[in-house]
Amino acid sequence: MNTESHSQLAAFIWSVADLLRGDFKQSQYGRIILPFTLLRRLECVLEPSKCKHPCFSGTAD
Repeated sequence: MNTESHSQLAAFIWSVADLLRGDFKQSQYGRIILPFTLLRRLECVLEPSKCKHPCFSGTAD
């Protein structure tokens, strides 16, 4: 990836982040988005074991 395309990609990501941030101040953004990003990552990593857990198999009451 050359420097120009890297800069364009970074600018695009920041523009999307600005849209998603909405009413949050820039200083608050990291405290809000980072935990949700971490939760989503954990959900993806634990997906294979999710169907093995009784709470998700439909057998637990």
